[in-house]
Amino acid sequence: MFPAFAPHLDRRAFLRSFAFLSGAAVNAARAQQTTFVVAETNSGKIRGIDNQGIKTFKGIPYGADTSGTNRFMPPADPPLWTGVRDALAYGHSAPQRDPAAPPPAQGAFGVAGQGLPAEGEDCLVLNVWTPALNDGRKRPVMFWCHGGGFASGSGSSPDTDGTNLARRGDVVVVSINHRLNVLGFADLSEFSTDFAASGDVGMLDIVKALQWVRANITQFGGDPNTVMIFGQSGGGRKVETLLAMPGAKGLFHRATIESGAAIQVAGREIAIHNAEQLLAKLDVRKDQVHDLQKLPLDRIMTAYFAVVRDSPGVDQTVSGFTPAVDGKILPQHPFYPSASPVSADVPVMIGCTRTEMTLFSTNDPAAFRLDDAGMRARLTDLLKDQAPPIIDLYRKLNPGATPSDIYFLVASDYRYVAPTFKIAERRAALRKGPVYLYYFRWETPVQGGRLKSPHTMEIPFAFDNVKIAARLTGGGPEAMALADKLSDTWIAFARTGNPNNPKMPRWPAFTTKDRATMVINNVSKVVNDPLREQRIAISRALNLT
Repeated sequence: MFPAFAPHLDRRAFLRSFAFLSGAAVNAARAQQTTFVVAETNSGKIRGIDNQGIKTFKGIPYGADTSGTNRFMPPADPPLWTGVRDALAYGHSAPQRDPAAPPPAQGAFGVAGQGLPAEGEDCLVLNVWTPALNDGRKRPVMFWCHGGGFASGSGSSPDTDGTNLARRGDVVVVSINHRLNVLGFADLSEFSTDFAASGDVGMLDIVKALQWVRANITQFGGDPNTVMIFGQSGGGRKVETLLAMPGAKGLFHRATIESGAAIQVAGREIAIHNAEQLLAKLDVRKDQVHDLQKLPLDRIMTAYFAVVRDSPGVDQTVSGFTPAVDGKILPQHPFYPSASPVSADVPVMIGCTRTEMTLFSTNDPAAFRLDDAGMRARLTDLLKDQAPPIIDLYRKLNPGATPSDIYFLVASDYRYVAPTFKIAERRAALRKGPVYLYYFRWETPVQGGRLKSPHTMEIPFAFDNVKIAARLTGGGPEAMALADKLSDTWIAFARTGNPNNPKMPRWPAFTTKDRATMVINNVSKVVNDPLREQRIAISRALNLT
């Protein structure tokens, strides 16, 4: 989510505050004769709202508070309750703010961090949108994993509200919050066997939420045997990691990966090194590691950000506080040296956007007005001595492109496109579940069109939320028309494991022979290996052979 070669990216631009629905607001809603609905869960009854036929429940606990003695431990069951618990407001976002940083500015362009509730360690909560309760129907379940790398974001972003998707597709939508960054992925296992799972507890939280779905979703009109996990950016990486986790096997039946490229996650040596650095920043000896459960949250978060700052240029997607291969919870990297065989039968839909990296340069205006020398300097930093031939190739294949265009295309292919295509290749090589590959080329008109097809672009189309996310899509007729097609495509894949539907051209499964790719635009079409020369050149630069 936060590429190492994007030095101008402001992490705080993805973290937003959004106040809880207060008791006064709840009373006002009741005074306006809001229709409330009650659902049963295995922890107790909950009260939600009927929003023009879509029943909405927010902030449902699927796990216990993760503070104190639960910190760095696998998720525990939430406490049972009596009576009816209100599920009317989003629960806590996972802790992700640097205590030393000023409050983030409002109006971010990103999606995962837009309009977030307050943070807290009692963050194992989920949200449900459904057309009906306990009616015996077996609706597909679309289980959303939010973006923000493994460090930030929330399932409570307004842009990923599930109302429109549930209404359009007669599906049940679930989004979740879970532990992130240091609290979800600090590998303390070398210092105490009590913390054997600490390096992956953020992923175990997601497994816990999927177990909640299996146990409860029938009460919400959903089918526990037709669950699609989907996510974008860091959420896509979470989906890829779940595909490699034995503990998640059987809890989902389709997987959609949007602009997530977790060929590898953290290795054990890196994870342990990060944990040692954390203890050093906190002045805690290794034999006192349990003291971390007693320290104030702000101290831990301050130390975490200090460790990250002391690792400039490090790619936090594989070297930061992220899931780690431990041989048990995560036996191998998701797609290295080959695709994990754990959930090989699950159909996969995967793709990326054409100019992913324009999003990360919204605070870097110089990136949009590069001259040739500036473009070459940036790409030399990225590609070293391979920069000149790759630049020449991209100039040949993109006549009339500006230096900034070339920079964004090469950087996007390097960070996202080539790894995504390699993941599709390695997954297809398992010869089990089908793989469907897409390449998103639709260009947003916002900001004068300079962003073209940025990172996060497909989210509002999949959720049918292009009006809600108008700052990203423009919200115009073209966007609405494309959302009509793409939302139905995501729904079709959730329902059947095959994205084909009457609104899109026939979409064959990807094979290493034909490399069929759905190129998404106002008029979409299937092209075999649409970026062949670029794919080969960038894959060589990345050593993705």
